[in-house]
Amino acid sequence: MTDLSPAAQAMLDAMYEVNMDFDGENATLAAAALETVADQVVPEEELSMNARGTRHWHRAIQRAETRSEILAIAAELRGDTANQED
Repeated sequence: MTDLSPAAQAMLDAMYEVNMDFDGENATLAAAALETVADQVVPEEELSMNARGTRHWHRAIQRAETRSEILAIAAELRGDTANQED
């Protein structure tokens, strides 16, 4: 596997710490775990244009950004660089 971001490497390190038999070269399990976390903790939601500028709007934007960051780490672990930003 190529060099990983600190966040992706931390995920693999944590998986290895819990299960010494974890194959660090196959990060699919770690990516699936992160995708599940994203779905459970910051599920995708539609932004109402009527709420624009409200506290709810800003919180929804924050949650969407958090979800995007988590899913970007999962994509990196899967080796999918097509949707990653530099």
